[in-house]
Amino acid sequence: MNQRIYDSRAQAVVDFSPLEAGRVGLYVCGPTVQSAPHIGHLRSALVYDQMRRWFAATGHDVTLIRNVTDIDDKILDNARIAQAERGSREEWWALAYRVERVFSAAYDAIGVLAPTYEPRATANIREMIELIELLIERGHAYPAADGSASVYFDTASWPEYGALTRQQRDQMEDAADSEPVGKRDPRDFALWKAHRDGEPVSAAWPSPWGPGRPGWHIECSAMATRYLGEEFDIHGGGLDLRFPHHENELAQSQAAGHAFARHWIHNGLVNTGGQKMSKSLGNSLFAEDLLAQARPIVLRYFLGSAHYRSVLEYSETSLAEAEAAFSRIEGFLARAAELPGFAEELAAPLAAPAADRLPEAFVAAMLDDFAIPQALAALHDAVRAGNSALADGDAQLAARHGVAVSRMLDVLGLNPRDSHWVAGSADTSTAESALGALVDDLLAQRIRARADKDFATSDAIRDRLLSAGIALEDTPNGPRWSLT
Repeated sequence: MNQRIYDSRAQAVVDFSPLEAGRVGLYVCGPTVQSAPHIGHLRSALVYDQMRRWFAATGHDVTLIRNVTDIDDKILDNARIAQAERGSREEWWALAYRVERVFSAAYDAIGVLAPTYEPRATANIREMIELIELLIERGHAYPAADGSASVYFDTASWPEYGALTRQQRDQMEDAADSEPVGKRDPRDFALWKAHRDGEPVSAAWPSPWGPGRPGWHIECSAMATRYLGEEFDIHGGGLDLRFPHHENELAQSQAAGHAFARHWIHNGLVNTGGQKMSKSLGNSLFAEDLLAQARPIVLRYFLGSAHYRSVLEYSETSLAEAEAAFSRIEGFLARAAELPGFAEELAAPLAAPAADRLPEAFVAAMLDDFAIPQALAALHDAVRAGNSALADGDAQLAARHGVAVSRMLDVLGLNPRDSHWVAGSADTSTAESALGALVDDLLAQRIRARADKDFATSDAIRDRLLSAGIALEDTPNGPRWSLT
């Protein structure tokens, strides 16, 4: 079975064949670093991390470019407001860099691999200017008629404008540029924004049209082309970016003569309490708060549990449910890891792509447009089968299921035995340490009671732990406990 993906432009699931066999070029729209990351940012980054890991598991060399928009109206506005209202002395560029580091830390916390490269908009101004010059030369862009340094894309000059979102130009909303003066048409969008009075001098760059800064859309076109070429495999981003951002990227890139992205992928958004998450509704869920409520690996499990194209529903019980589900996986894997043959099989070198040694149901799900819910179903089936084998005393079969579970978790970035999560768990909290000490003491009392054939006391200790949310399992190697 070939890899299948949903192409947003084609609005259909299609076969995916990379431009170059064995290599995948993936460009993902990264954050505008104006303020702290929220759950939507985490989900989007995780979606493309899952895809990247799967492509790698199927033997592909993946180049993932995720940009940082570090110059933008909102960044300048936030810095100005902080200076005026709170007496902050932080410059816009310092704010952008500080927030960028917060994003990077949040991504790292949930195990999102660092991109192959992460270009900043401010480091690619020359490429943007060159692209704008090419668009003017080809008759698809024009300097503002008011004599300012602004430059606009001429949407009327490009008959295919609207191809990505299947809209007619005369039905589109006006471009949301801050200063539409000098445009030929309100739907034309800014490629270069003239420096305005009151803006920091540091937020302007020289250009053939005068000092200014790039428009949002031209940034990604220039950076994607610089690092992946004029044609590449996949362009990804959140569903909210389809219009106008990605529509405008496609138009300006192809108007410049570049084939640009062969496929477009968009991840779904996040709902909280049945409503779309937004700052205006006051229901944003920030990464910092989520990471304080759940273990990072559990947060990753939850964020990656829905199909990437679907809406992810968050409720007050979401993280607790994810903790319970993932703890069942961890519990089985911990038991399987002690079985004969488990470590040896995992350590055996791979003679083929990792996907060749994964359960068929898991592989079929991932090949079918990265169907994570079905892939997780295959994972949980293996956990149940492994637990049944343990109950039947079939250590060999249980170990095989344990190896399969471990390999599936590797692909999903969820293996608790991976060095990323082991390192992250080194700072065990005082509360967790205290809990472990108390439970171990009760287990020692229970072992003594059973040795003395005092089964009433043994059962009482078991029931006491169970009532506190701690389940016991007696094994040939002694009792094990886990949170229910």
